[in-house]
Amino acid sequence: MSYTGSTPASSSSSLYWKGMDSSGDPHPPILAGAQNAWDMLSDEQSQKHITTGSGDLNNILGGGIHCKEVTEIGGVPGVGKTQLGIQLAINVQIPVEYGGLGGKAVYIADTEGSFMVERVYQIAQGCISDILEHFPHSHEKSSSGQKQLQPEHFLADIYYFRICSYTEQIAAINYLEKFLGEHKDVRIVIIDSVTFHFRQDFDDLALRTRVLSGLSLKLMKIAKTYNLAVVLLNQVTTKFTEGSFQLTLALGDSWSHSCTNRLILYWNGNDRYAYLDKSPSLPVASAPYAVTGKGVRDAASSNHKRVRVT
Repeated sequence: MSYTGSTPASSSSSLYWKGMDSSGDPHPPILAGAQNAWDMLSDEQSQKHITTGSGDLNNILGGGIHCKEVTEIGGVPGVGKTQLGIQLAINVQIPVEYGGLGGKAVYIADTEGSFMVERVYQIAQGCISDILEHFPHSHEKSSSGQKQLQPEHFLADIYYFRICSYTEQIAAINYLEKFLGEHKDVRIVIIDSVTFHFRQDFDDLALRTRVLSGLSLKLMKIAKTYNLAVVLLNQVTTKFTEGSFQLTLALGDSWSHSCTNRLILYWNGNDRYAYLDKSPSLPVASAPYAVTGKGVRDAASSNHKRVRVT
């Protein structure tokens, strides 16, 4: 039998990977976007985060809600999901000189009406009160003069989109890249809730799964490309497991892989707790928190009356 294939080349041709010459000496990799593990670790350690307003909650999250990641926050009605979402939209605006990011927020809400401007104003006042308490010589203005510590300035830097259907939600997420390209100081995108319209209006489960998978990939890309945090507020549903009904986050197991981190809010008696259910770098942990008139705060140090809210 005769061999009719090509013979090995004697020079540095197609036999050699382009990252190595004929003598075996390595060259820089040619793959676009290649990054070594040390750079990845350094990037992770320098990652910016947004305070939740609760030190205990920040601790289990590794400092707060991280930029370049997608964080899902789920829980039963009244436990404080929207309150935490609003708190993050305010806290992302804390000026850099006071330990914040000095950024802006995008808030995409459904038709349930849980986003109330009066409550946003109240939480902004609470944030300003805390800043003035820790920095008494600020005189209600940042040292750089870039952002006055007034509630109306915080409200003006929250871009609010109200969506009435899953098609509008898809359109809003597809529009985000253009919007963020024009508003480069946005540091957080909050979707409240990510599942509402898909649960109400979408009957084709297989198609729903594919659409949501595509949206989650787009949101992950947005988080990394624009160096911002994406926060997805999710509802709960019941699941029949081992002979009994149990509460679980909406949209099932297929959606559960669509986020970097997952935080579950729940009641323990009359106390609110947050449980870190998923993280690529942090251990599973839980912490108490409170929702007060000023917003989300530590449970132990709260001297304010706690309120049941959505």
